[in-house]
Amino acid sequence: MTAAAARELGWSGIVRLGLVQTALGAIVALTTSTMNRVMVVELALPAMLPGALVALHYAVQVLRPRLGYGSDVGGRRTPWIVGGMATLALGGVGAAAATALMGTALAAGIAAAVVSFALIGVGVGAAGTSLLVLLAKRVDARRRAAAATIVWLMMIAGIVVTATVAGGLLDPFSPGRLVAVTAGVAAAAFALSLVAVWNVEGPAGGGLHAVPAAKPAFAEALRQVWAEPQARRFAIFVFVSMLAYSAQDLILEPFAGSVFGYTPGESTRLAGLQHAGVLAGMILVAIAASGLRRGTLRAWTIAGCIGSAAALASLALAGLAGPSWPLRVSVVALGLANGAFAVAAIGSMMGLADSGRESREGVRMGLWGAAQAIAFGLGGFLGTAASDLARYVLGEPGVAYATVFAGEAVLFLVAAVLAARITRPHAARAAVPLAVPADALAPGIGRH
Repeated sequence: MTAAAARELGWSGIVRLGLVQTALGAIVALTTSTMNRVMVVELALPAMLPGALVALHYAVQVLRPRLGYGSDVGGRRTPWIVGGMATLALGGVGAAAATALMGTALAAGIAAAVVSFALIGVGVGAAGTSLLVLLAKRVDARRRAAAATIVWLMMIAGIVVTATVAGGLLDPFSPGRLVAVTAGVAAAAFALSLVAVWNVEGPAGGGLHAVPAAKPAFAEALRQVWAEPQARRFAIFVFVSMLAYSAQDLILEPFAGSVFGYTPGESTRLAGLQHAGVLAGMILVAIAASGLRRGTLRAWTIAGCIGSAAALASLALAGLAGPSWPLRVSVVALGLANGAFAVAAIGSMMGLADSGRESREGVRMGLWGAAQAIAFGLGGFLGTAASDLARYVLGEPGVAYATVFAGEAVLFLVAAVLAARITRPHAARAAVPLAVPADALAPGIGRH
């Protein structure tokens, strides 16, 4: 057996590592959804408070490149996955305790929540970045689309199972019960992640007797990665595409209610159709790219972006046409295209992680993860702010929403152009010089 074959993960190994995403999704679901509702409904606090805390957990993830660098230096990803999950579990329990504390001591509860949500962001960044690097290094290129789909679906499974089980355990509600249920979920999730990574990675370097690569300081390593054209282009692509992807989330249901007269239940079911479309799109790409070997991940990424732009354009037309438009068809199409784009982009990310200088996979993946986190943090806010501004300026809700959807469609077209410019460099091009000029670092990156 060759060294490469010994390092390659089979389907059982991919599923095992997917359990880490299941555990991660279980904890994050409680902190971003359940505690959000408790703060707003049971504690009657302004909705901007949980919104700011969730934004904080995204903002902290600008540390992903630094966290990825730590795993590069050590040569192993497992300690960072375990440490990240431990930090995430601690932050989740702390967030529940802080939410309970808000009922009696608001200022102290908010202060504790700020610390806890910062820990959640660090934990997600450390575990998520190192998990993707490990998958990228150990999954064969032909299986990456399927691996990305499996990992994503297992995260969704963690969210669904947690919502079902924890939802039953939380009634009748009390602050103490919230803390107890969260602690139970966090403990189970951490134990599951330990089982998932046990003896999967092996020793540093995957058992190869290679000379360790030089380990520069983090700032230098980040400059080196940013100087790589492919890494820089992919970071910009991730930011633009995820900005368009996330900007639609918070305005789709209000759009259905304002323009089409949907009730809350009907708009919720509409969102369910979108999510079903996302899952179908992911599975479609996994079967086509990994099973049938039809199309490259790059081609599916471009197609998904163009399809998302077309679906958003149809929603813009829906805003102008009104209730006569087949809204459900447009929403399902948007879900299918989003799912195809997302899983192909994740697979491409895994494929490009080792394209460039050796021992920079963690920094590279961290850079892309930070771009995604920033885009998600901005996307929801900018989408709602743009719809409010457009409604104020244009007056008609349908025209206002149409303007925002059209803007998101343009972002996806820009992302498609960016994706078309990204190709895996030839191995000979990966040997870039060690010295990188200081001005090769993009403005602002060094301040993160």
